[in-house]
Amino acid sequence: MAVLTEQKQAGNQVVAQDTRQPTVVIVPEKGWMPIDLRELWAFRDLLFFMSWRDISVRYKQTILGVAWAIIQPFFSMVVFSLFFGRLAKVPSDGIPYPIFSYAAVLPWGYFSAALGGAANSLVGSSTLISKTYFPRMTIPLAAVITPLFDFVIAFLFLIVLMIFYRITPTWNVIWLPFLLLLSVITALGVGLWLSAMNVQYRDIKYAIGFLLQLWMFASPVVYSTTLVPTQWRIIYGLNPMAGVISGFRWALLGTNTGPDYMMFVSVMVALLILISGAFYFRRMEKNFADMI
Repeated sequence: MAVLTEQKQAGNQVVAQDTRQPTVVIVPEKGWMPIDLRELWAFRDLLFFMSWRDISVRYKQTILGVAWAIIQPFFSMVVFSLFFGRLAKVPSDGIPYPIFSYAAVLPWGYFSAALGGAANSLVGSSTLISKTYFPRMTIPLAAVITPLFDFVIAFLFLIVLMIFYRITPTWNVIWLPFLLLLSVITALGVGLWLSAMNVQYRDIKYAIGFLLQLWMFASPVVYSTTLVPTQWRIIYGLNPMAGVISGFRWALLGTNTGPDYMMFVSVMVALLILISGAFYFRRMEKNFADMI
């Protein structure tokens, strides 16, 4: 039906302009949605901006600034060394317990911060989600990237500890980027699950701290994987962080916890968590703006 937008009297004639425009109806997709990596790549500038924004906000108007990235793992190392190293006499594979624990606190601290940030990222960005369109997966992905800045700063202090204890790294350090990537994959995979669930069930945020506490003691942060019986290694490897932390100590300190079948299990589980989390996130994504 023509829309009469303008009329001009020209004698007995009426001239009408037809301004009909094609109508576009946007409807949510049903069922499982594919993971669009090209769209994520197209919004890479937004991902960089959100990551840099989080870093800036984290250290804005602080007295110690980036020193907090070292203070937190340092005091964790002190507490663990006092209670588990000196009092409980937990074996440390022949390595001084302070650096033994710090080499585990370093990847665990990143994982804990990344998972906590990713799980709460969608709820914390509710205004942005409800006003404009962009790939929603960008938000938890930025939350996982941001703690890498703290990881790099804290890693510098680990180098100082290695010099102090006269520990020379071997060529195994070339595996560190792979081990860090495994930690990123695990944090992102679990973060995608929890962030999507947190939009629908707000009590998820109260369970995250409890989950991380249990997960830490289920990971070899304060003890060595050599204490785990051989017949239980495969089951223990279902925890991807077990493979990450054991690999860090092996690569940096030369412990006898190098890659084995437990590491293979950890890698497979981490990839499974990431892929399943990405598909679940995409399935729930169409409802975020309504539920948040």
